[in-house]
Amino acid sequence: MPGVGPFEDLELYQTAEWYLAKLKDQEKDEEGEGSGDGSGEPGDGEPGEGEGAPQPGSFDDHSGWDEGNMPAEASQMAQERLKNALKEAAQEASKSPNGWGTMSSAVKEEIMKRLETKVDWKKVMRYFIKTSQRASRRSSVKRINRRYAYIHPGKKVLRQAKIAIAIDQSGSVSTEMLEAFFAELNSLAKLAEFTVIPFDTTVDEKLVEVWKKGKSHNAKRVMCGGTCFDAPTDYVNKHSFDGVIILTDMEAPKPKACKAQRMWMTDARGARNPYFKTNERVIAIDA
Repeated sequence: MPGVGPFEDLELYQTAEWYLAKLKDQEKDEEGEGSGDGSGEPGDGEPGEGEGAPQPGSFDDHSGWDEGNMPAEASQMAQERLKNALKEAAQEASKSPNGWGTMSSAVKEEIMKRLETKVDWKKVMRYFIKTSQRASRRSSVKRINRRYAYIHPGKKVLRQAKIAIAIDQSGSVSTEMLEAFFAELNSLAKLAEFTVIPFDTTVDEKLVEVWKKGKSHNAKRVMCGGTCFDAPTDYVNKHSFDGVIILTDMEAPKPKACKAQRMWMTDARGARNPYFKTNERVIAIDA
């Protein structure tokens, strides 16, 4: 308190800014009274230890904000969502004649170029599968907690999540994209079990198969026809899946709502110019 102890020289009833300035002056005076010849060279000491630098534990300390503290997939997803928000703002500015203000066309073009989606589709798929893998868990003292052994109880899985992979069988879906997609599914099969749903304008339940965990499959086309996204959506809603990934070229009308979390995997052209607009995640495959 002003007037008490080490602050007895400070006046009462002053503003916070006044006290801050006085405290800084006192700190400088105390540093000037210290011993030593002051012969240090500029740049001595560790980075971030200079005057005005944030100290650990202070409000301006950002030392824990580095990407190394979160999974690579989650970090990339966060960056992509931020980029999408900026992209929406840029698109909104483009709707009005003066939305970009006095910004030059070159700068505007550079901004739009930097906002183009360049997410690693394999990491996104892996993140989607991992976060959907365990649908229901509860604590169990019979299981050892991997992080806090014998301190906290472990977790027991009550139900494994059901994940559907709906694959557009129309001829407009390229064989290269189909092969790249299946190659990644073979890798992800080490993590979870899938239900593969081939579709065109319908879903033939005789062709639906469960992709067992740890098994591998070759890319194959088992149907040929048009495309209707309501067909796999109806199947997923009927069988109560927790998540669904749809591989397609996005060239069909917008489907009905899906009860499960839905994500779209397509080629670069389909992601850039989809037949319909959606707020669901659309990821381009680099085939």
